[in-house]
Amino acid sequence: MTITLKLATSLDGRIATASGESKWITGPAAREQTHRLRAAHQAVVVGIETVLADDPALTVRLAGYDGRQPARVVLDSRQRLPLDATLVRTARETSTYVVATGEPDPALTAAGVRVVTVPALGEDRPDLHKAVEALAREGLADLLVEGGGQVAGSFLRCGLVDAIEWFRAPIVIGGEGRPGVGSLAVAALAEVPHFRRVEVSQLGEDLWERYARI
Repeated sequence: MTITLKLATSLDGRIATASGESKWITGPAAREQTHRLRAAHQAVVVGIETVLADDPALTVRLAGYDGRQPARVVLDSRQRLPLDATLVRTARETSTYVVATGEPDPALTAAGVRVVTVPALGEDRPDLHKAVEALAREGLADLLVEGGGQVAGSFLRCGLVDAIEWFRAPIVIGGEGRPGVGSLAVAALAEVPHFRRVEVSQLGEDLWERYARI
């Protein structure tokens, strides 16, 4: 299993302003590379807050692309995914999963969404270790985690991130903006996750940094 965290942030690590405005922080070249990353993974993972805020499709949209679409996975303990969300409306065309902590919602399953139930941890959040194990049993072992900040923080906190694809725009949003990585609950530098930078390149005005876990 390989889990890659994708981040698209300002120079100071923000993914949105305080009001939630986030389109578009990075430029067209960085967004195009994100689609290539999706095409290279078996599934794209986001949290329910990202879906509620943006109603994303999470598909590969590249000119001339006719390859396999990755599955879409939503971490959604209480199954709040709206039935009119793009992910639900297209669930029969592109595999869509919800990772929940309760019995599957019949309305979601009737729409073609696969609900995977795992134990809860803490504030009714899904146990991520159990979640990735369950997804692997579904044939989804190569995951691209796209957000948001709490999801990114949770995967890092659990030691589940093998690589980071980080796109940085040449803007500064400030401390009131929304962070790309949520709380890691670390008290000392010895506890923080460590990564090695393996590549840096420029995409338009943005930087693309690639990291591997040490």
